[in-house]
Amino acid sequence: MTQSDQQPDTVSFGYEEVSPEEKTAKVGAVFSSVAKKYDIMNDAMSAGLHRLWKDKFVRRVKPQPGEMILDMAGGTGDIAFRMHERGASITVSDINQDMLDVGIERAMERGLDGLVWSRQNAEELSFQSRVFDAYTIAFGIRNVTRIDKALKEAHRVLKFGGRFFCLEFSTTEWPGFREAYDAYSHKLVPQLGQMIAGDADSYRYLIESIRRFPPMPEFEGMIREAGFVNTRVEPILGGLVAIHSGWKV
Repeated sequence: MTQSDQQPDTVSFGYEEVSPEEKTAKVGAVFSSVAKKYDIMNDAMSAGLHRLWKDKFVRRVKPQPGEMILDMAGGTGDIAFRMHERGASITVSDINQDMLDVGIERAMERGLDGLVWSRQNAEELSFQSRVFDAYTIAFGIRNVTRIDKALKEAHRVLKFGGRFFCLEFSTTEWPGFREAYDAYSHKLVPQLGQMIAGDADSYRYLIESIRRFPPMPEFEGMIREAGFVNTRVEPILGGLVAIHSGWKV
């Protein structure tokens, strides 16, 4: 067994160290708690910027009519709806059924047909190998218990020539802005979570999970280690958010 195949005794849950099984359960509880208010909180926390980030992300993916795309951790449908508009066939997957239920309800309200909704663990996908043209995951990879396993599964289910795209928070490298954002996120975001969703602790975890996520170069290395080539990182706001991409050849 190689070092990368060995399972860690503990993993990070925000600033805590917990067992892998405990993290999976705790993350599930977080997203079940915030599912109904998730999109409202995204607007509040980012001043609506998350919508622009997601638009830019989908432009980078370039979904095409007839393509099969897996949108992992896509529960509420934000990315899937954008790609569906461009004619791609989208499978929306999430480990959390409460998040999927919100997305399904939103799709029905919009009269959107043709999306496939599938409860999946990113670390152990039930799909056959080499079936998708693209794999997308937005603001979800940092909540996965074993990120390396999820990346390998992403590689497995993609066709040769398939592309991987990940939108995720990182750490901004802009001096001054970094300190200001740290103060805002640690002090104000939990208060917003309490006011809007009645849940400060879940949003405290979400901020802590950003701080524990690997820096951009390290995460790019993990993507390459999973088998992807031509990897690229596109920082936004100095790296506060980043679009990661790679290809399966």
